[in-house]
Amino acid sequence: MTKEKECLNFTLLNIGHAIHNADWNWSNVSSPFTRLYWVEGGNAKIVLPDGTYNLTPCHLYLIPSFTLHSYVCDGYFSLYYIHIYEEQTDTFSILEQLNLPVEVETTDVDVQLVKRLLEINPNRELMRYDPSFYDNSQTLMKNISENAQLPYYLRIETKGILQQLFSRFLKKAELRIEVTDNRILKALRYIRKNIDKTLNINQLSSLCFLTDDHFIRLFKKEMKCTPMQYINQKKIERAQMMLIIDNLTIKEIAYNLSFDNISYFNKLFKNITGLTPGEYKKGLHI
Repeated sequence: MTKEKECLNFTLLNIGHAIHNADWNWSNVSSPFTRLYWVEGGNAKIVLPDGTYNLTPCHLYLIPSFTLHSYVCDGYFSLYYIHIYEEQTDTFSILEQLNLPVEVETTDVDVQLVKRLLEINPNRELMRYDPSFYDNSQTLMKNISENAQLPYYLRIETKGILQQLFSRFLKKAELRIEVTDNRILKALRYIRKNIDKTLNINQLSSLCFLTDDHFIRLFKKEMKCTPMQYINQKKIERAQMMLIIDNLTIKEIAYNLSFDNISYFNKLFKNITGLTPGEYKKGLHI
């Protein structure tokens, strides 16, 4: 774990109970929010980058934001779904620091928590289950604003339940990165705070009072990737969020993230997400 303060700023977007009959089949889903499922009955599958998982009763399933995945359902399937938005800041999220398991067994307490969360957040169900219907800027902002309508004590309870359910996945979580060098932490904070600007190795190495070569070697040792790979990943994640939330063209988003070459931005976006910005914006990503 890094020395940064832990950050878990969860906001509930949706919660509901759904029963499907071979009609839960969606390809290339990738959203700026985390999905949590409690499977009540039946069977279905989820296809993730690291393999296919069978969704079985009495289990919780977690799909982090910006994770490309697909659903396969050829029969009866009953589940409770929870969509969770984590506000992006210049601090480090636990979700970024850990590799979390996809699946954990539920306890009686988990079931009670899910049902209580639905009870105190009525009318937060999805009107339609096609992701292209709800995974858009208007719906996302509407769902975020719904939380402000709750009494304060229910907002606190909602956040507490979300954190309790999420904590079930922490027991078997593995550390993804452990940044021990304060110079790299300083560089990471600078990148996050200035992700909309042009960033280069010389800027970052100077910030850390290192030569370019020394900085690159140290960054790769700590982060298991090059500085530019990390910067590009964070820029494209921000672009995904902007495509959902902001009413901007792809060209405007590219320029706002300091990409002068639109073709390069499009190529980088597809290399990282598997889809072009145009496909993402049109809803083909979901």
